[in-house]
Amino acid sequence: MENAPIKASIVILTWNSTELLQGCLTSLPHAVTRYPYEVIVVDNGSRGETSASLRFAFPCMQLVVNRGNRGVAPGRNQGMRLTQGEYVVLLDDDTVVPPETFDRLLAYMDAHPEVGVCGPRLVDGDGQLQLTCRLFPTLGEKIARQFPFAFAQRMRREAELADWDHKTIREVDYMIGACQVIRRTALATVGLLDERIFYGPEDVDLSLRLRRAGWQVVYNPDAVVIHKERRIARSFFSALSWRHFLGLSYFFWKHGYLFSRRKLYARLGGE
Repeated sequence: MENAPIKASIVILTWNSTELLQGCLTSLPHAVTRYPYEVIVVDNGSRGETSASLRFAFPCMQLVVNRGNRGVAPGRNQGMRLTQGEYVVLLDDDTVVPPETFDRLLAYMDAHPEVGVCGPRLVDGDGQLQLTCRLFPTLGEKIARQFPFAFAQRMRREAELADWDHKTIREVDYMIGACQVIRRTALATVGLLDERIFYGPEDVDLSLRLRRAGWQVVYNPDAVVIHKERRIARSFFSALSWRHFLGLSYFFWKHGYLFSRRKLYARLGGE
């Protein structure tokens, strides 16, 4: 397959996580065995050498090193602009991809040209399901997440599709960006991630733009990825929380809704 066109371009954004990144990179040769692929790692201002120290262990990866943290959307876009594959795979550095996972996802995308983005079933290190495909957010649901009341938990469960068994392929509003296979021709119709979102709903925004352009967003549990979900500790008043809030505020302003999805769905064709 040396001279065959690249099928998948795997873009990994990393920040201060050498050990996790190494585990992710080690898993990739077994995850995609039927197609030519490339790996592009964007180091978003890690301290010390971090991912640069993996150059010799993984000489096939293309490494981009930023002096500072440019944010999720700008960092991932850096990697996507370098890709050559028919599909762009956005992958978090805290994932491990089991054998043939990307083979299954790429074969599914080939068989369903109407699908713009497809994501796998995500599980934690113990194999427990992570609720990663969701309804488009509302301000009410985001506020409700901060309270333990029963009505607030019902709103959260509804938004996270928590009462669905996640065992069947289906269209969803969006999936979190830990692992997504995106069709290049779909990206060409809507553009890359919105770089005005430093950290937050850039994955939601992309799915919404894809759906508005007529592409489907699909969850496929026939493929599974282990997501160790490295949570970045932050207080409510931290700079990262503030940037997340600004990103979410911009998202609601951009798409013209706050408390109800009905107006949004009407714009998408009355789902």
